[in-house]
Order: sequence, then structure tokens, then C-alpha cells
Amino acid sequence: MPGTTLHAISIYQLRVPLREPFVISLGPLLAAENLVVVLRTADGHVGYGECSPFLTINGESVDTGFVVGQYFAPALMGRDALDLPGCLAELDRIIYGNSSIKSAFDIALHDLAAQHAGLPLYEFLGGKNDKILTTDMTVSLGPPAKMQADAVRFQREGFPAIKVKLGGSLADDVARIRAIRAGIGPAHPLRIDANQGWQTADNAIAVLQALAEFNIEHCEEPILRQHFMALSRVRAASLIPIMADESCGDEHDAARLIQLNACQLLNIKLGKSSGFHRAQKIARLGQAAGLILQVGGFLESRLGMTAAAHLALSNPAIHHCDFDTPLMFTEDPVVGGIRYRPGGVIELPTTPGLGATIDEAWLRTAPQVHF
Repeated sequence: MPGTTLHAISIYQLRVPLREPFVISLGPLLAAENLVVVLRTADGHVGYGECSPFLTINGESVDTGFVVGQYFAPALMGRDALDLPGCLAELDRIIYGNSSIKSAFDIALHDLAAQHAGLPLYEFLGGKNDKILTTDMTVSLGPPAKMQADAVRFQREGFPAIKVKLGGSLADDVARIRAIRAGIGPAHPLRIDANQGWQTADNAIAVLQALAEFNIEHCEEPILRQHFMALSRVRAASLIPIMADESCGDEHDAARLIQLNACQLLNIKLGKSSGFHRAQKIARLGQAAGLILQVGGFLESRLGMTAAAHLALSNPAIHHCDFDTPLMFTEDPVVGGIRYRPGGVIELPTTPGLGATIDEAWLRTAPQVHF
């Protein structure tokens, strides 16, 4: 179809400082350093995608993604934007890995396809707007008193669940959770995320058993991703359910974890999976295995989180959403997109496509390249 031919492609760097450092066991984060991909078809449709490269998780940065994206753009120019399998296979043919920048192109292509179908993206993905999405809010790693104060503030602001970054020593992490429970009480939903910080199965088991008394819903990625073969031992020894995150990048990782009976939950992120096409494969595998699914992200703006919210409506096994990072930004460059309502409720656009763009004033001043 000549009208759906990819006619112009642009890549932008999007940098936004955070209100305060966001600290996880892998290190502190001071700013969102993201990439925005804009695809234009000959008939005037425009598709947007965003990724948030993460050096310590997917091995990419805003700089590497900017360069690799310039390998992709010439190869996609002149192709039919609606040929999703062909376009996405071309990205994999060009380079192995690089799931983050691939996800930005994948999201933009799906935005175009949904626009041409006249459907909101969640409906194009086979989903329905039939459940209320709510996000948790994350407490950054730090001293117990500061973490307690943040948790109390998030509880007062109405977030239905609080997620806590851990990954230190047993004594330190127990002190953090004890302080938080003292502040928010014993019943408010509480989740933890070690980001691989406990490293070994023995360390993780010891910490998880010590934390069992604090009524914790689940724990994300307790050990090094390379040690995924030991995750089933952690699961068996822990009263706290285990969620795989860094160890679950694509559908092949998900299949291995399911076969190993390694976890009760999977965390799906578009930036790990290379976008919607593999994220939905993970979701289907998890659903078939009876696992509970979460959709999360890195440091995406509301544009990237809008894509994640569409994904969250695409499969009934997706129960948890971790969409809080845009609330940490000092500025909001997004036009349209998801809206944060009281109680952590996420309101999605229902217009055709993604329903989110980036303010043109922001794009004019960003480092950019055009094809």
C-alpha cells in the first residue's frame, strides 16, 4: 500500500532530570535519558515510540541506541509500515540484542498500525478496556527513616500498593522494611525489588525468610540474573512469592523460567522484550502456565508508559502495573497519553493508536537525526 510506506524517520534524545536521585541496588539514577522514534508514512500518519536504555540491565545507553537506530532507519525507509512481522524481522537481521532501541521502533510501528485500523492500541493488540489499571509507587533505596517517610507519603497520596527497593545486607534490608511497616501499618500492600542485589540463592533465601513476617506480596529478582537456574530453589524456600524481572527478557527466557518452575510471577517490560511482538508472547506463555503477570518499565516518560498501559490491557493474566517513573520527572514533555488519577488509577486514551506524542517544542531542542 503506497500510502502506508515509511516516508520519513526521526530519532531524538530525550533527557529529563528527576526530582531526586532514584537509587536501586544497581546504582543511583539522576535523570531519564531516553530515545524517541517518530515514523511518518506517505499518507501523513505519524507513529511515536520511546525507550529508556539501561546500561546495567539491557546493556544500552542513550548514545548506543541513538547510533543503532541509525542502522535501522535506512533499512525501514520505503517499507510498508503495516508489515509488522517484516519490519521487526529486519531489525533482528541487522543486529542481535539491543532490545531497548528495537522497542522504540516496535512501539512506533504498532502506533501506526493501530491508527490505520482505527483502533486504540490495546484493542489492536486484542485487548479490552475492561479493567481498572492502578500503579504502585516506588520507595528508593536509602536509610530506613527516609524510606519510611517516603512510604508514608505515598500511602497518604492514595497509592494502592507500595514497592520498595532493596538489595543490601540482611540486617539493613530488614531494618528498612521494619521501619516502613511501622510507618504504614501491617496491612497496606507492600512489594519488594532486590534488582539482583542479594546475588546468591543462599543470601536471598536468608533475607526472604527474615522478611516473611512483614506481609509482603512478592519479591522481584532476588538473585543475579545469570543464576536463574537457582531461582527455583529460592522460590521453594521462600514464603514470599518470586517475580522474575531481569532474568525474563524475551519469550525464550520466559519459557525457561516456566520449565524450571522458577517463579510465580513475571515482570514484562517493552524495553526488555524488544517491544509488543515479544511482550505478548511472554504474556501468553505466562497466562498458559498460570502465572501472575506485571507490566513495568525503566525510566520512560508518559509516552513509553502509555505503551505499557496498552500492553497491560492486552492479556487478562496481567494484574500488576509499575508505571510510576513519570511521576519522578521534573518536567513532562508528553502530549496526550495516560493520566494519573487519585488512588493510583491510570486513565488511558481511547483514540486510535498509542494516543501519545512528544511536544514539538521539546523535539526542536533535542539532539536528533532524520532520514
